[in-house]
Amino acid sequence: MILSKKYVKNKWLYANLNGVLVGIAIALVTNFFALAFSSEPVSLRKLLISMMFCILISLSISNIICFNEYLLSKTFKRLWVAIIGYYGASLIGMTIGHELSHFLMSHILKREYIIGGHLHDLLYSLAITVIVCTILFAYETQKGRYDQKLQQQEIEVLKLKQLKTQAELQTLQSKINPHFLYNALNSIAGLIHEDADKAEDMTIKLSRLFRYSINAPQDNFATVKDELEIVNTYLDIEKVRFGDRIDFVVYAEESLLNKQIPRFLIQPLVENSLKHGLSNMAKNGRLEVNISELYGKLTLKVFDNGLPFPEELTSGYGLQSTYDKLNLLYQNNYEIQLINSPEKHVCISMPSRTENVIA
Repeated sequence: MILSKKYVKNKWLYANLNGVLVGIAIALVTNFFALAFSSEPVSLRKLLISMMFCILISLSISNIICFNEYLLSKTFKRLWVAIIGYYGASLIGMTIGHELSHFLMSHILKREYIIGGHLHDLLYSLAITVIVCTILFAYETQKGRYDQKLQQQEIEVLKLKQLKTQAELQTLQSKINPHFLYNALNSIAGLIHEDADKAEDMTIKLSRLFRYSINAPQDNFATVKDELEIVNTYLDIEKVRFGDRIDFVVYAEESLLNKQIPRFLIQPLVENSLKHGLSNMAKNGRLEVNISELYGKLTLKVFDNGLPFPEELTSGYGLQSTYDKLNLLYQNNYEIQLINSPEKHVCISMPSRTENVIA
């Protein structure tokens, strides 16, 4: 019979709607008992009059309690003050509603209205008010405790989900293809005797790449500038292997450099293009990374002129971690496309984030 605050946002409206419902319920219950314990039938007129009394008294009590809670919330925080205020407001509201009901009835029935001239009815209303208000107070108290526990449980569940998401993201961010590491170390070993300076430079860049992947794991996002720098570092290492067979182009508008994208998002896509698209090209290979913004969305495109995407990608194609990361960070608020024509590329569209957004 009591409406939930979840569905009625305005506190005053919530109090009045509940007041009407409680008044109707009390009228029906009291008349039911009157019918059960009395030989006289309850007429429709008597039922309507009883309902008017109950609704007016209930509305008066609801509004006085609502006003009282507003005043107490500004000054007092102790429970005993709230209880006294609740029952005091209930009795004041009952008295006002009782007299207002008799005032209206005197005009409807064209009788003389006398203030306080219905002591018996007033005592009856007082007893009903104390009983009903005690029941409602106990109900609201228990409901408040239950809601508090439920809210605490929801907070704990949310924290667990956040920790789980963070752990999954850290796992995805710390992954570097072991085949890449194996190939890079072989290249460094081969350069040590041929070009020691170049081998040293490649070792430093490989160290930087690994440091970026494992440091600051709590940061789920990085700036476009940082991501492109690490991609260029990765490509500098791969250039030792591929030489002049592949032309690398990395571009983003300067206004987008401080925008944020998922950490370690681009490098796996570039590695995927090299591994599955360009690795067998003897010459004239081309790989391009392009980042732009349109209608508040960041668009990342990774082009290559190698082998087209197969119609059905296998699990070994290397894109699953990208899907997983985007799902964890954006849920359904992103789009990823694998396009073969007219130019083969991966296209990812995602919300634009500024640098000061906390991950």
